[in-house]
Amino acid sequence: MAPAAAGAGAGMKRRVCVMDASGRVGSNLVQQLLLRGYTVHAALHTPPSRFHGELQCLEGLSSCDDKKRLRVFHSDPLDYHSILDALRGCSGLFYCFEPLPDHPTYDELMAEVEVRAAHNVLEACAQTDTIEKVVFTSSATAVIWRDGRNTMPDFDERNWSDINFCKKYKLWHGLSKTLAEKTAWALAMDRGLNMVSVNGGMLMSPSPDKLMTIDNPYLKGAAEMYEDGVFVTVDIRFLVDAHICIFEDVSSYGRYLCFNQVVNSNNAALKLARMLFPPAASSPPPQSLEDKRVYQQRVSNKKLNKLMVDFHSGLPS
Repeated sequence: MAPAAAGAGAGMKRRVCVMDASGRVGSNLVQQLLLRGYTVHAALHTPPSRFHGELQCLEGLSSCDDKKRLRVFHSDPLDYHSILDALRGCSGLFYCFEPLPDHPTYDELMAEVEVRAAHNVLEACAQTDTIEKVVFTSSATAVIWRDGRNTMPDFDERNWSDINFCKKYKLWHGLSKTLAEKTAWALAMDRGLNMVSVNGGMLMSPSPDKLMTIDNPYLKGAAEMYEDGVFVTVDIRFLVDAHICIFEDVSSYGRYLCFNQVVNSNNAALKLARMLFPPAASSPPPQSLEDKRVYQQRVSNKKLNKLMVDFHSGLPS
């Protein structure tokens, strides 16, 4: 890593790239990073035909002062050189992949696309000498899917979903996230990159959006996750705080399971179902209100919780 000039170094330390900044996680990261004083390179994966609209939406999140520290790039995850342009001069990258507009669903092809994108992004980071840390957004579905789940100890960051199991049961979201994260880790270790991954639960927003529906790809296998005690969700603000905490804490390492809700009871399942079914739709299948079962939680996020105690205590109320 090349040494930075004394004057430029301090500014570069506070300059980060968020990719894809047009997604739910990315756009919220941009907003919070600007509020914390960072200069942000917002790399949008959206195609040029929709770029202007996404740019206006992103700038609408920022105050006039924040806009001075916001630079927006069009960055195709399959175009290595456009990634390099967005990374130039940044000390860190927050990478979040969401399906491309021309292929919005998860299937076996999406797994190939996501792997190629992860490879390109990590290779570009390795070729950018100012990059000091990469925070890679993955999923809890890259942790929990494998045979014999009921006989295993509780799941944590040391577990990986089994690729053949995901293919057999067409768990395409889990397959994509597992293969992409493994690709990123292999490249990071080979190139000596400082990378940390955040394996989030199903993403929840304060208000319903187009991805908070019954068609959300995370929900494939929801009944099994529920009964196994590994169906977890995460609020968008908690997930964003976790990313920033992990980036700023020099002691962070490896993988972090990130969730703040476990769906393991009838009441929790009913509450989630009401959020996922639109008001105009027919009511979700009724569940017995007499069902008082609570399935044992079998997934742990202790590693992240320890890291975030000091971070949350330092946030303004």
